[in-house]
Amino acid sequence: MFDLHSYLKERAQIIERALAQSVEEGAGAAARLHEAMRYSLLAGGKRLRPVLVLASCEAVGGKVDAAMGLACAVEMIHTYSLIHDDLPCMDDDDMRRGRPTNHKVYGEAIATLAGDALLTDAFKVLARSAHNSAPPALVLETIAELAWAAGSAGMVAGQVIDLLGEGKSKTVEELEELHGKKTGALFLASVRGGARLGGANEAQIESLDAYARSLGLAFQVVDDLLDVQGTPEQMGKRTQKDVERGKATYPAILGIERSLDLARELETRAHRAIAGFGDSADALRHIATFVVERKL
Repeated sequence: MFDLHSYLKERAQIIERALAQSVEEGAGAAARLHEAMRYSLLAGGKRLRPVLVLASCEAVGGKVDAAMGLACAVEMIHTYSLIHDDLPCMDDDDMRRGRPTNHKVYGEAIATLAGDALLTDAFKVLARSAHNSAPPALVLETIAELAWAAGSAGMVAGQVIDLLGEGKSKTVEELEELHGKKTGALFLASVRGGARLGGANEAQIESLDAYARSLGLAFQVVDDLLDVQGTPEQMGKRTQKDVERGKATYPAILGIERSLDLARELETRAHRAIAGFGDSADALRHIATFVVERKL
């Protein structure tokens, strides 16, 4: 029987070691910058996105080493986004993963630069891992897709929509568009990229694409619910902040019960998308359930 807890623990340990090697401890003027980068990058967490990279690679018969560069790059980009999201000019948070946010420790200027460096260095890490990966053309395609997910069509666009939408009402369709960019784009690049580097064919990538879209949206629905129902101790960060800033959320639009129903429906869609995969996709199936049942 598949043991998700053991799988996540084992994969997280592998990822932690690779991440520690991705950002070296600097000297001289760079020492403070690298310290700030490592402070947030090595702060722990579920490592869900890089785990998805590896699980998708394995689901199509690939080896973990083939996708480790992408796994590190994805987590570096995710960490950059958290550092920037926490800044006073964005969501203005003081706590992240149970400890002070980067700018509370290193100041706003160094925190901003640490995020910039993590985003940029992510692509260096991915490009240099090419010798462990797929043919160069597929590696280039993966780099381009990750850049799309992180850039003006993906995460950055989602953040802009989020900031400009504070205090304004949204439809469910508009909220789905927002989170498809801000949250879902990186899930999509993680799953598609991991599968591509694992040797997936087009039909497999198409199925995993559908899985990732459902999973990414389910993650956000549950995150909205936890912001309402969770505690700072459970979340490792301040809760109720979306309400305070007048942001549209699934519970605010649909209510708690309908949001719960939507999360479970999205879990079902994710499972259905990979129904044609064998035991190699068990990790992906259990991750979808884990995302929805985090605190539900």
